[in-house]
Amino acid sequence: MDNNTLETLRAVYLTAEDLRVAASILYNAYHDDPYFIEVLGKQDIQQYEQKLRAAIREELNELWQQEQALIGLFDQERLIGVACVITQQIPLGEARYWHWRLKMVMGTGWKSTQGLMEKESCILEHLPSEKCGILQFIALAPNEQKKGYGSRLIEAVLSWCDEQPRLDGIGVFVTQPHHHALFVQQGFISLAEVNIGQVDGEILFYNKQETANQG
Repeated sequence: MDNNTLETLRAVYLTAEDLRVAASILYNAYHDDPYFIEVLGKQDIQQYEQKLRAAIREELNELWQQEQALIGLFDQERLIGVACVITQQIPLGEARYWHWRLKMVMGTGWKSTQGLMEKESCILEHLPSEKCGILQFIALAPNEQKKGYGSRLIEAVLSWCDEQPRLDGIGVFVTQPHHHALFVQQGFISLAEVNIGQVDGEILFYNKQETANQG
C-alpha cells in the first residue's frame, strides 16, 4: 500500500445511508465463517444465506438504533470496510431486548437466535469487567482484502476505544488463524480458548490501560 492510497483512506462513523452497503460487505465477508455456518444451519445453502442476510440486517439496525459504534473505512467516498462495536451499556447475551429477539427469530429462527445469544454470553463471561465492548463485526469488501487495510480498520477501532472513558477494552471471538495473527499484531491478548456452537475459537482482548502503560 503506497502513501497516496493511505492519504485517501479515512475512518468515520457510518450514516443511515451507508447501512445497505455495510450489510453487503459484512454478508460477503461472513458468508464462509465457520461459526455462522454452524449456528445458522448449513443443511440448506439458500436458507443459510437468507438467515445470514437477516441476522446481519437486524444486528446492524439494532446497533444503529442503540447508537453503538459503526465505523466505516472509506477510500475517498467509497465504503471499503466496516467495524461494529457493541458495549454493555445495553443488554447483551441472554439479556437481549425482546424486540431484538423477536426480529431475529423471525429472520433466522429460534435455535439460531439462541446460538447468537450464547456466543455473546460466552464472550461476556471472559471479559475482565462490565466496561468492555465486543467487536461484533469487522470486514473488508472482497476486492479490498490483502492490501493492508485490515490493520488500518482495527487501528481505527482501537483509536475509538481509547477515546471512550467508559470502556476498558474490546473483546472479539476469532476462529481463523490469519485473523488471530492480525489482532495479536495490533495488541490483542488471548483470554481463553473456547468452543461456541461446536466451533473452536479464541477470545482475544484489547486492554486499553495496559496498552497505554506500555506506550
